[in-house]
Amino acid sequence: MNMQISPASTQSHQPAPLDPLNCSIHPYWDHHIPLPKLGPLYSRLVTAFVALICFINSYDGDFVFDDSEAIINNKDLNPDTPLSNIWKNDFWGSNLSSNSSHKSYRPLTVLTFRINYLLAGGLHPIGFHVLNVALHCVISVLMIDVFAILIGGLVHNGREAKLSLSPKASFLAALFFAAHPVHTESVAGIVGRADLLCALFFQLSFLVYCKAFQGGDKKFSVLWIFGSILLCAVAMLCKEQGITVLVTDVSDLFTGGLLMRLALLFLGGSFLLYARWRIMGTGPPSFTEVDNPASFAENVILRIVNYNYYYSLNAWLLLCPWWLCFDWSMGCVPLIKSATDWRIFWPLLLWCCLMGLVYQALCSQDSNKRRTLTFGLVLLVIPFLPASNLFFRVGFVIAERVLYLSSAGYCLILAYAVGYCSCHWKKHKRLLRATTLTLLCVNVARSAQRSQQWRSEQSLFASALSVCPLNAKVHYNVGKNLADRGNQSAAVKYYREAVRLHPKYVHAMNNLGNILKERNELKEAEELLSAAVHIQPDFAAAWMNLGIVQNSLKKFDEAEQSYWNAIRFRKKYPDCYYNLGRLYADLNRSIDALNAWRNATMLKPDHSLAWNNMVILLDNTGNLAQAELIGKEALKILPKDHTIMFSLANVLGKQEKYKESEGFFLNALKINPNIASCHGNLAVLYHRWGKLDLAKRHYELSLRLDPSAPGTKENYNMLKRKLEQRQRTVG
Repeated sequence: MNMQISPASTQSHQPAPLDPLNCSIHPYWDHHIPLPKLGPLYSRLVTAFVALICFINSYDGDFVFDDSEAIINNKDLNPDTPLSNIWKNDFWGSNLSSNSSHKSYRPLTVLTFRINYLLAGGLHPIGFHVLNVALHCVISVLMIDVFAILIGGLVHNGREAKLSLSPKASFLAALFFAAHPVHTESVAGIVGRADLLCALFFQLSFLVYCKAFQGGDKKFSVLWIFGSILLCAVAMLCKEQGITVLVTDVSDLFTGGLLMRLALLFLGGSFLLYARWRIMGTGPPSFTEVDNPASFAENVILRIVNYNYYYSLNAWLLLCPWWLCFDWSMGCVPLIKSATDWRIFWPLLLWCCLMGLVYQALCSQDSNKRRTLTFGLVLLVIPFLPASNLFFRVGFVIAERVLYLSSAGYCLILAYAVGYCSCHWKKHKRLLRATTLTLLCVNVARSAQRSQQWRSEQSLFASALSVCPLNAKVHYNVGKNLADRGNQSAAVKYYREAVRLHPKYVHAMNNLGNILKERNELKEAEELLSAAVHIQPDFAAAWMNLGIVQNSLKKFDEAEQSYWNAIRFRKKYPDCYYNLGRLYADLNRSIDALNAWRNATMLKPDHSLAWNNMVILLDNTGNLAQAELIGKEALKILPKDHTIMFSLANVLGKQEKYKESEGFFLNALKINPNIASCHGNLAVLYHRWGKLDLAKRHYELSLRLDPSAPGTKENYNMLKRKLEQRQRTVG
């Protein structure tokens, strides 16, 4: 039998064109990945579970760091505020037209905060945190579909059901994404919801875009393309980074209808960018040198070098997310100022690695490698561009939250590296399996630890001291947290260090000056506050605090001027009007004092101290009728304020309106029964009214609460003599 030998097959060594999204590639390395092959449902459940255990620690955490401005102090969350305000104001509740606005237009994110507020009946952080964790779980699960398309393309069976040619690779990449510790700020910090929502709609926009190609290689649905652009707009209304999904969509240039798709995406993107620019007021936000020092470097070369150093630090956070910090400004990353600085090595290394990846993505003969690395790099770089300082100055040095989407590209490249090594190092498969499992476990443990640190400001700020010891803001925040908890002595140490590290840190000077004022170290407090207003002349709070210190030092003219400076820079400043009124009262300028306190109550109707001081001043100057009117007006606004009830009761007692006065005294004691002075004055009222037994009872209660109460003991002794005299008379 004759055997015919077939000719050896020939293999082309020319690289094939990059495969389009709607063409399938079966990744030969997928089945080598050291993971069990799970069905679609189980892989999603496992991914969601990993995402959950990484960040569940934060579910009952507090509002921390930026949450105070974006949530606690943001009036747009309150149901009483018109809903239309969220479309006019920025993310922090400031009007977009304001010079101080950061121009962060994220109304849909603010809307979710408002819904949380409404459902919880107030500012209860647990609901906010639970939603953040749930969003991360959903995003991690959807990443399986995104990665499957990027690695293997769009494949459908006869019933148009989507199939995955890379079940293990997409599953592993999604696990890496779910457990990456750099996501902690976005998940455990409630303000990070902007990144979560943006990522969610970014994914949906991409998946809807892919849905447009179900009809085949040369066909696509314009309707689905418009749906993708609409979801891109929604992503932008959650965070500005959402626009980058359109660039990700057009990265696939080889499908049918290229010109039409490019035209649709270009027009849609241009419209969204123009609308966003108009909303910003056609101008970028203004930041200070403290926010982003590299962008203020006069030398262009220095700016470029430092920007690239920042990129290398971001890359390091993806590779080794161990040194994480809530804030990287104010000296945390010193500028590179000379060619001899050894840190220049890191940007060079970064670009060598990136160029190597780009070369492999473009020139490799392996179409699987080209496809995966290309889309990995696109997903890594494109979402990061808005934070790169290339198009406009950003208000931070490094922000871990901006890496939330970019980390997906890193995770895709990492999953490919594991698959490639597993395929080519078959003898070391056990070692690779152990290494992959260890990496996942380390990331899970680090994410859980980091999310624990984000539960409270105390632990969050303390964790940053070892990472950024040169960061003045870290020391400031540690000091502020200590001061809020009553440990002012320890707070002084951190405030002083913040001022030492950053001698122009006016907020640290202001807070340190306040503590020194309370400790009666008035001279140093005055020096600090004077320096603060010299550095920042429009710092209204520092002007007011300087006025308080000068008032205590009997520098009355200077104090008055400081108060008026504060009011000049902050027109609606009720506390400053209140302190100005106290100054005028000390100077016996009663009319000026009353006017200042009236201004305080007009600006802040529930300003209890201002109302009470007006009643007391009018009482002391003999204007009892006017004092009574002011007191009753105040109680209409503050019906449960026992201090105003007490002052009004005294006024009524002096007018011999005993019954009415008694009612206010008793109401005040219902609210707070342990006020010695209230019992003492009620006793005086009963004494004058002739109800001596009741007077005796309240004198005794007053002395029991405060044995050294001025005048009470004498009044009590006088009453006892009167009672003894009455008893003798009766006897």
